[in-house]
Amino acid sequence: MPKGKEKTIALLSITTIADMNAVTATTLYTVPIGKTCVLSHAMLRVSADQGASLAFTIGQVGALTDFVGTTNGDNLDVAGDVIRAAPVPGATPATEKEYTAAKIIQINVAVGGTAGVGTLYLFGTEDDA
Repeated sequence: MPKGKEKTIALLSITTIADMNAVTATTLYTVPIGKTCVLSHAMLRVSADQGASLAFTIGQVGALTDFVGTTNGDNLDVAGDVIRAAPVPGATPATEKEYTAAKIIQINVAVGGTAGVGTLYLFGTEDDA
């Protein structure tokens, strides 16, 4: 019998990014003590057109590209637009990581877009360590 509460992809965090134009890393989620985590995907919603320049990565501190490599936000054209970011599989399946307790997951805005607020929804699974 499935253990839906523990074994499903769930919303792990909602994080406001105050200025999508600021080149900085923002903490999204810290794996709780006694747990492990496998990330599934992230959804980024914006409050304004991000122009053609926004580029970001998502990963653990010290390896900010180990979940999602450089992703462009040039198709975020109006307030309320949302993009999905996840490892991209090919002929060989994408390798995903299991993060252990106390690992910190961040979004790193490498190239700023247009000033405006972003909201990042991070999804994944948690399991007992």
